[in-house]
Amino acid sequence: MCPSGRILSSQAAASDFRPAFEVLDADRDGKISRDDLRAFYAGVHGGVSGGDEMIGAMMTVADTNKDGFVEYEEFVRVMMGNAEKLPVGSGAMEDVFKVMDMDGDGKLSHRDLKAYMSWAGFPATDEDINAMILFGGGDKNGGVTFEGLLRILALDSDYAN
Repeated sequence: MCPSGRILSSQAAASDFRPAFEVLDADRDGKISRDDLRAFYAGVHGGVSGGDEMIGAMMTVADTNKDGFVEYEEFVRVMMGNAEKLPVGSGAMEDVFKVMDMDGDGKLSHRDLKAYMSWAGFPATDEDINAMILFGGGDKNGGVTFEGLLRILALDSDYAN
């Protein structure tokens, strides 16, 4: 349910995943490849250990038509929970959060968000970053939790329009 009290349709909720999809689609070709995921994980802070195995596992789960790419519809299916009814926050977005959380403290600091936005090619001023942190329920000193990141990306339907 959104603040206005109306309930979002699954179609409206699914469209809220577009910003997250576009962040992972590094070459902007409309689908996520293994190379896109490698670029994402390497670009934020030098990669993660076991990255190729993790990327392989992510592709196996998400690439349901087995064409070697994750199209938007497949991405939405993963984000909304698969046949086992995983919570929306499971999996890919938690991995995105962990990559963005450069110091591993469980919160996205001003520095974390600024570095990520710069890497992703989204110009953001310090004021923009502060506004994102406040919108995500954090403060300048404490940063934003995983749930706050979902709010910022409008992936938490309680905060969507």
